[in-house]
Amino acid sequence: MNNSIVTELMILGLTQKPELQGVLFIIFLFIYFVAFLGNMLIVIAVVYNTSLHTPMYVLLLALAIVDIICTTSIIPKILATMLTSRKTISYGGCMSQLFFFTWSLGAEMVLFTTMAYDRYVAICFPLRYSAIMNHYMCVALLSVVMAIAVTNSWVHTGLILRLTFCGSNTIDHFFCEIPPLLALSCSPVRINEVMVYVADITLAIGDFTLTCISYCFIIAAILRIRTTEGKRKAFSTCSSHLIVVSLYYSPVIYTYISPASSYTFERDKMVAALYTLVTPTLNPIVYSFRNKDMQAGIRKVFACLTH
Repeated sequence: MNNSIVTELMILGLTQKPELQGVLFIIFLFIYFVAFLGNMLIVIAVVYNTSLHTPMYVLLLALAIVDIICTTSIIPKILATMLTSRKTISYGGCMSQLFFFTWSLGAEMVLFTTMAYDRYVAICFPLRYSAIMNHYMCVALLSVVMAIAVTNSWVHTGLILRLTFCGSNTIDHFFCEIPPLLALSCSPVRINEVMVYVADITLAIGDFTLTCISYCFIIAAILRIRTTEGKRKAFSTCSSHLIVVSLYYSPVIYTYISPASSYTFERDKMVAALYTLVTPTLNPIVYSFRNKDMQAGIRKVFACLTH
């Protein structure tokens, strides 16, 4: 049951300096435009081109949808607060934002692991790839991603709803995230912190470890490639993927492994920007736009629109 007596929450944003609001508005608008357009192009290209209806691109489609939901649940509200003097969000709106962000956070982490497994099978077992990554396996993997993401989101949002917010209603952050909300609570947050640790260990650290193991097998397979050009291309792809994965997992693990009492607002807002804003913008570039099949699919989309 919701014991909160707070009906509105004030979001302070990244900075309270008026002279920086205009610059930040342009930056956030640009990030949202690039992230939304890039990920939407992937969605349209995969849906429109039957040649991209393979497990690898279906997983990329799912990642693009997750990134659209992640950025859309956060950035439009940030832009709205920058344009007006009203920097408040309703309690229900805050809980909705928390739910969708937590869902996208869990889905993205599991998707990274699933995509690494797909590449592991493709490179280490190329002759058996079609048999292993068939339609049923693809549906099963996506169902697992959805089940874990929804469960993770319901658990954390439900636990936040049980808390009492009777003191300050000011969130020193740019969106409703678990750590700053726990810092505002008047009631004990021990259960919340325990569940955050569990999620951090199983989802963040666990998925990151599995992803790294998959790439270790992939790199071992790449080293057996005889041509220098083949090795160079494969290493280039793997290294860029690992950089994006590290940029996502590292700040997530850092943010959610710390107790609410040790939350440092200014520093942790910058850290949160990495996995909420930077990674969803980089994903289309690293995972898709460098891919020749995806480039061909996007060209077909543009060709269809111009005729």
